[in-house]
Amino acid sequence: MEQKKLDLSTIIGFVLIFGIVAWMMIQNQPSKEELAAEKAKKEQAEKAKQQNVLKAAKTEAVEIAAPGDTSQLKALRGKLGDFAYSATMPTAKEGVTVLENDLVKLTISNKGGYIKEATLKKFERFKKNSGELVELVNKNNASLNLSLNTRDNHVLQTRDLFFEPVVTKIGDSQVVTMRLHAGPDKFLEYRYVLKADDYMLDFDVRSQGLAGVLNNAKPVDMNWDLKAFRNEKSISYENRYAEIRYDYEDGKHTYVGQGKDAKETAEDVAFIAYKQHFFASILLTKTPFKTVDFTSKNLVDDEKKDTVFTKAFGSKIPLAFNNAGEIDYKMNWYYGPADYKLLKKYDRNIEDIIPLGWGIFGWINKLIFVPLFGFLSSFIAYGIAIILFTLIIKLVMSPITYRSFLSQAKMKVLRPEIQEINAKEKDAVKRQQATMALYNKAGVNPLAGCIPALIQLPFVYASFQFFPSAIELRQKSFLWADDLSSFDEVAKLPFRIPVYGDHVSLFPILAAIAIFFYMKMTSGDQAMSQPTQEGMPDMSKVMKIMIYLSPLMMLLFFNNYGSGLSLYNFISNLVTIGIMFVIKRYVVDEQKIHAQIQENKKKEKPQGKFQKKMQEMMEQAEAQKKLKK
Repeated sequence: MEQKKLDLSTIIGFVLIFGIVAWMMIQNQPSKEELAAEKAKKEQAEKAKQQNVLKAAKTEAVEIAAPGDTSQLKALRGKLGDFAYSATMPTAKEGVTVLENDLVKLTISNKGGYIKEATLKKFERFKKNSGELVELVNKNNASLNLSLNTRDNHVLQTRDLFFEPVVTKIGDSQVVTMRLHAGPDKFLEYRYVLKADDYMLDFDVRSQGLAGVLNNAKPVDMNWDLKAFRNEKSISYENRYAEIRYDYEDGKHTYVGQGKDAKETAEDVAFIAYKQHFFASILLTKTPFKTVDFTSKNLVDDEKKDTVFTKAFGSKIPLAFNNAGEIDYKMNWYYGPADYKLLKKYDRNIEDIIPLGWGIFGWINKLIFVPLFGFLSSFIAYGIAIILFTLIIKLVMSPITYRSFLSQAKMKVLRPEIQEINAKEKDAVKRQQATMALYNKAGVNPLAGCIPALIQLPFVYASFQFFPSAIELRQKSFLWADDLSSFDEVAKLPFRIPVYGDHVSLFPILAAIAIFFYMKMTSGDQAMSQPTQEGMPDMSKVMKIMIYLSPLMMLLFFNNYGSGLSLYNFISNLVTIGIMFVIKRYVVDEQKIHAQIQENKKKEKPQGKFQKKMQEMMEQAEAQKKLKK
């Protein structure tokens, strides 16, 4: 198949544009004085914000009725209506209740009744062996709030009100019931049930006796907000995979965009996932939410300064009243690792939050890569598992590689005759007809070299999705890499290079070297197999540019990627070079191919469908050309 060729001047133009953009990025970096001023401004704003928070906390602290203080109770009734009853209870004070098993620890606040801390006990933050566990929720980075519109025209926020906690057990499950009272038998209830050895907990929201208290003319707005903590070594790499994902309209799955301030609305939502790179906070509902408004804000403008949070997620969820004028929602909450195999076991489609790719790419990952790598890594070290995984994939694909090289060899043998045709036939249509006739006689299909390459492309793309999503690689070391899910820094630079970063990773360098030698080996054959057409640049010159451009792109873009992916690419190219060497030296014999082609020419061979179709198209083009003349 004749490949699409780039004009040499176009390639040079791309390189110049890339250089100009890089130079502009360096020149437009702020000065030290500007950075210092910006930092001082941010610190002042943060200080003012903290003072406002403290001031608000002091104001809310007085919203509790002292025993027997009827005047204060009357004042609270003026502000809270029937829910002033909650301020008279003994539990109307700051306090927490803990739900805990071997996997997760959840701390629930009396004030607001929501989870204010969620800690994963089996995972550490990016500072390995520091003892700092992964925290999905900590103090003021998350909230769950219901806006209650009462019949006496009050608008109350549950995050500011005190719930009564009750702790019980059902078998091995721990149960915490949080009730916001509007009277002895009137309340809003959050019910949390945590099973043993499970990241998933039941979460029910219901009301009792509030039909005459709440205005049910419109649904109650539930707002779930969370600022995602940084838990990985590279905050920019982690931020790339931090996003809201959700299931809607009975099985459809999508995500909120990665923009600075992304907003989206969806209907019939079955679950909402605040996904970080390797962890997730997921709210599931058995009764789909009718509409949900999502917001996602990027909090990393400068990874040197913005080192605590990646994104701020928000969901506005309307909870509808039932026919009795009450709220009753059966839900679940998941705080745990974004592990494909673990999430799939729940059979709620939440494994779809793992970005394994769409279409055929996703199927390759789900049916081949995930089970194969899971099997290998179950009994050998993860670095060795990647190497063995790569060897198996490349060996399975070797027959396809062989077909590609065989096709190139055939085209290379025919090149002198094609050049003869090009020199003899000046008319483009007749030249193509003669070339197709030669292909048909020789028994050569020009598409045969492209089809094997196209078959391999989905596997290449699938690997780019699989390795960044493989939580198995997190904090697993190999050789000099201390974390295969992050970059393998071997040297720290005293400055930052745009796109590249401020460090040197070794596996991308090795992968770039392997790509260089791979392209060096193949560039000659590819150029020889593709005859130069009149008015088109010599492919050998184009390939010479690509020999150096491809390794450069590997160095630039993979320096900040996970070292597991770079290791895979390094081994993959190394194995391909070995397979090519064996095929070219011991399998593909150009003399035998030439003899076979000459033998094919002597035989009468009917045109194939492809050749026949091409012949018809060329004849039609020739007829139209004559008609115009």
